[in-house]
Amino acid sequence: MKQFSIFEGKNKFSQLVSDAAKGDPQIVTKNGTPTAVVISFAEYKKLTGQGGTLGDFLLNSPLRGIGDGLDLTRNKDLGRPTIDFGEPDLRTEED
Repeated sequence: MKQFSIFEGKNKFSQLVSDAAKGDPQIVTKNGTPTAVVISFAEYKKLTGQGGTLGDFLLNSPLRGIGDGLDLTRNKDLGRPTIDFGEPDLRTEED
């Protein structure tokens, strides 16, 4: 990786971009401190995950096919008895 000060980077911008496009990241310094990195657009896309659609991602997922053996049928059992909250039966035996 080459390092350029901001001043040098301005003067050699064409070379800086050309080298970055070839896959060699370029470091830009300000007052001797690394401040920015110039990388190729392909490397940027790879780093930011902008390589394809959501469908492509899901189709190429390493988890694809993991649940093929799962039984995903729904259980018809309600699980609990239903309760009738209608009118209570208030009749006594004397009625």
